[in-house]
Amino acid sequence: MVFKRRDKRRFGQVMLDSVYPRGGWGRAFYYVSHRLRRLPDPPHRIARGIFAGVFVSFTPFFGLHFILAALLAKTMRGNILASLLATFFGNPLTYVPIAVVSLETGHFLLGTEFDETTHRTLVGKFAGAGADLKDNLLAIFSNAEANWAKLSQFYNEVFLPYLIGGIVPGIAAGLVAYYLSVPLITAYQNRRRGRLKQKLAELRRKAMQADDRP
Repeated sequence: MVFKRRDKRRFGQVMLDSVYPRGGWGRAFYYVSHRLRRLPDPPHRIARGIFAGVFVSFTPFFGLHFILAALLAKTMRGNILASLLATFFGNPLTYVPIAVVSLETGHFLLGTEFDETTHRTLVGKFAGAGADLKDNLLAIFSNAEANWAKLSQFYNEVFLPYLIGGIVPGIAAGLVAYYLSVPLITAYQNRRRGRLKQKLAELRRKAMQADDRP
């Protein structure tokens, strides 16, 4: 395959690269922006995909961002690959501020109180909900009693406020990304098209000079 890696990475390396890319975050951001500019699609379709990827980054569906971004981009008739690349907006450097903004907005809209320590215990609440889910699934095949306390706490204090609160900042960030992307991608594509025309004209000129030679 054309894009298949020659050196297959181990699972541990994949997880490490997701936290800190091998070439650093600067190189990773450059790679994503470079790929977005070179996508063979009209600027508005690429920008729609970028909107989808950025918006989905504000949802609490971790592990499903790729799938949701692709579905949203397809619904909006945007570029699916652009949506996948744009989910990079949600990364270990931005997850905490995204979570805090989404949770604060969600609790405000729901009329509930936002616990200032929630963002510090966010990982613990995710872990607790996962443990409840696992234990309750195992309880189906044993005599143990199901306990939904941690999962209920996670839903009320984290998931629902995060889901509701992420809509407004997600749309805002997505629109900013969309309106910034359209002119930048347009300018890049026009400049690249101009360079290609210049190279083609140069090749034609050299070909004509070669034909005129005796």
